[in-house]
Formats: sequence, C-alpha cells, structure tokens
Amino acid sequence: MIDFLSGILDSKSTNSVVVDIDGVGYVVSILVSDFSKLPEVKSSVKIYVVEATSGMYGGIVYLYGFLSKEEREMYVLIKDEVPGTGAKKAMEYVDKISKSYADFKTAITTKDSSMLNNIFGFTKKTADKLISALKDKISAVSVSGEEKWSRVKIANNVVVSQAIEGLLALGYKEQHARVAVSLEYERDNSITLEDLIKRSLQNL
Repeated sequence: MIDFLSGILDSKSTNSVVVDIDGVGYVVSILVSDFSKLPEVKSSVKIYVVEATSGMYGGIVYLYGFLSKEEREMYVLIKDEVPGTGAKKAMEYVDKISKSYADFKTAITTKDSSMLNNIFGFTKKTADKLISALKDKISAVSVSGEEKWSRVKIANNVVVSQAIEGLLALGYKEQHARVAVSLEYERDNSITLEDLIKRSLQNL
C-alpha cells in the first residue's frame, strides 16, 4: 500500500499530475481545488495517496492524491461511508467541501442541510444523504482553518446579524436566513445593510 509519493512534479493539469520518482512516472488524480496550490513543474512535491482498483480481480490500480492528510482523511470518510459514492464521486464531493472543511464539519454535526446546499452546492437529496451517513462519524476527522459561516462569527458582525434579523422579520427561518446572508457577505464584506438584505433575498 502506498502512503505518499515524494518526487519531482513532471507535469500537471487541473485534475491530475505525474510524479517522477527515480525515473518512474506515477499518474495521480488530484482535486481541482488543489491545482493552484501545486509547485512549479520540475519542483519537488509530496502527494498523499489513496489507491483504488477496478476491473476483474482488481487489474487496474488508480491513484488519488491530496496535498494534505486532512483532505485525504475527508476523502476516505466520504468514499467509505456515503452510500453509492465511488472514488471519482468522492473527489467531486471533497472539491466542494474544500471551500471550508471546518464549516462542512459543522454543517454535518448540526444537520444544516441549508448550508450544504447554499454554500457547498450540494442538492438537498445529497445533503441529506451526507448528513445521514456522516453525522455520527465526522467528529473523528480533524480539520484545520476557521469557520467562515459559523453562528458565533456571524453573531459578532453587526451588519450580518442585523440583516438576518431583517429576514426573520419577513418570516424566513433563522437557518435559511443565516446561510443566505453569510453567503452574500462573504462575496462583498463592504456591502451596506440594505443591499445585503436585498441580495440575500435572491438566495431564498
């Protein structure tokens, strides 16, 4: 079993790389979100790897690579625990989750399907499936970085909290209002209260 590859980055594209290790080139599928984080070609690189096999008797071996153990841990969790999720689909999911691993973990543990839908782009059906499959297991996964859309962070921002209160006064649910306002504020943190409410309404 391969844990990681450490060698020279021979070539790279948006979803795969070739790592040269002592004259042998290993083709590794990567997250699209990791492409911009890769070093220049011919530089040293370290890729954490998960092996997957296909074909009769596991005849073909594919390598899926990540720039951090955190990404790999999230990938393995999703691939192994979410029903109907193969290696490629799990990569697509992790690409979406990479917006904020901390917020994704919070959304799962608090069963916030609205956040999974509006911020991470999962359909309601997929969001519900992720929550059902991961709610009792994701606590074991370590994530780095701060939450961008957490309740505490929002509560400490006057404009955001006032916009949420405005939407609540219009009859919207707190959970939906929080996600809609947070999303718009993240796009433009110099926005006025009036415009923030108007734009947030477009997400509801």
